[in-house]
Amino acid sequence: MKMTSMYKVIAIAFLLIIGSKLSAQQKVIQLYDGAAPGSESWSYQEQIYKAGTSSALIYNVSHPTLTVYPADPSVANGTAVIVCPGGGFYILAAVHEGTEVAQWLNKKGVTVFLLKYRLGQSVTDNPGQELSDNMKKSDFGQKITAVVPLSIADGRAAIQYVRAHATEYKINPTRIGIMGFSAGGTVAASSAFNYTDDNRPDFVAPIYPFMPARLQGAVPGNAPPLFLAVATDDNLGLASHSIDLYTKWLNAKKPVELHAYQKGSHGFGMRKMNIPTDTWIERFGDWLNLLGYLKKN
Repeated sequence: MKMTSMYKVIAIAFLLIIGSKLSAQQKVIQLYDGAAPGSESWSYQEQIYKAGTSSALIYNVSHPTLTVYPADPSVANGTAVIVCPGGGFYILAAVHEGTEVAQWLNKKGVTVFLLKYRLGQSVTDNPGQELSDNMKKSDFGQKITAVVPLSIADGRAAIQYVRAHATEYKINPTRIGIMGFSAGGTVAASSAFNYTDDNRPDFVAPIYPFMPARLQGAVPGNAPPLFLAVATDDNLGLASHSIDLYTKWLNAKKPVELHAYQKGSHGFGMRKMNIPTDTWIERFGDWLNLLGYLKKN
């Protein structure tokens, strides 16, 4: 065998080993035993649409799951974050609002649970375009009305699951937060209202959330700290939703931090655009550190 061929074989073997280790680390958990409550008749199957080489869209989720991204034991600090990608309740932006967030938090010692919550059914093989087309129609709000409470229920169930299994994942049960983007921000922000002891988040980070007044409630007496980030030029007009949440927490004298960037539009996530929104995740890390959640438990 030529040396170059041998090196190629070794390199491929090495990559396969590394890949298998990464896959082994990412445990997938079914959020419910059997069919998810409220959608027992849903029969469509989860699929992935590859949008280029560095992006992917998950769609047709009828059986919600959590994918575990554990922090390296050498840096793990006992904090956990449930991450909820966005996508109009029809898709999940799995990379720039999902796995890239998980990888960043892992480096800070945070264990991440990536939530695939229930979505409305996509009937084409191009879910991103289908969502874009649907959002231009006047009945889009009606189409997602039945799905939104089920997605929110999945967020609450995710918090409850992580807390109940905190010992298994070497997590402090009083250091479990949830963050979400756009529709995922709805899931995250809703968890800050009407919770129980089992599913109360210890901190909440809605990023450019869809959170109209009808989905909000009274700020609880033991409301969790809130971190918000949004672009003032959000092209879906959602900046006011973050400002409303900030004002509610401020008036209730509860811990809250808001970053309203001048530019960034909607859906910036972990995308690099060489503008200040690129650093929102750093500000989130600063906030977690301020609250003590990045310190070793």
